[in-house]
Amino acid sequence: MRTAQEAKQFWDDRYSSGNYIYGTQPNRFFKDKIDELEPGWLLLPAEGEGRNAIYAVREGWKVDAFDISEKGRKKALELAKRNHVTVNYYLSNFEDFDITNKQYDAVALIYTHLHKSKRRETHRKLITGLKPGGHLILEAFSKEQLGNDSGGPQDIDMLYNLDELLEDFDNLQIKHAGSIEIELKEGNHHEGTANVIRILAMKSKG
Repeated sequence: MRTAQEAKQFWDDRYSSGNYIYGTQPNRFFKDKIDELEPGWLLLPAEGEGRNAIYAVREGWKVDAFDISEKGRKKALELAKRNHVTVNYYLSNFEDFDITNKQYDAVALIYTHLHKSKRRETHRKLITGLKPGGHLILEAFSKEQLGNDSGGPQDIDMLYNLDELLEDFDNLQIKHAGSIEIELKEGNHHEGTANVIRILAMKSKG
């Protein structure tokens, strides 16, 4: 597992490219699901270069986003400026981002890979920020992705298992959950056959 400084350096180096390495269009599953929801406040952790945040704002959402990478944040804000929208984009890690008293209508975790030692605690912390009736949207690489060249960590402890994720979110109502093989085409770093997990869940209104 990388140290916090090593992780920051890794992502700053990756986002130093002049191109948007995951493209500028939103993730397909994210787009499909966010389009089904009534716009409100959205949280996008580890948002990188901003493709999902910019799409959501253009569709009427108010967005808080954060990432550890200064380079990723800079490119996201440049993309927002080009699209004439505003995103509240913070430079932060999961531990330091203050979700206390935040009430989001949706939280989207799009290829947000956490080490198994931190995954469950972090996921449960994030959903405390969901309003009753708020939704979680998740797409991430499954453990079957190991060895594929279409993106994602090549560390089994950073890849996910559907049953483990369902335990992380066991206090939510699961509306969709599946582990499938897809063809990714999201910039140079997400391209080709990939094994992913997709989840849509809702926090109880009661």
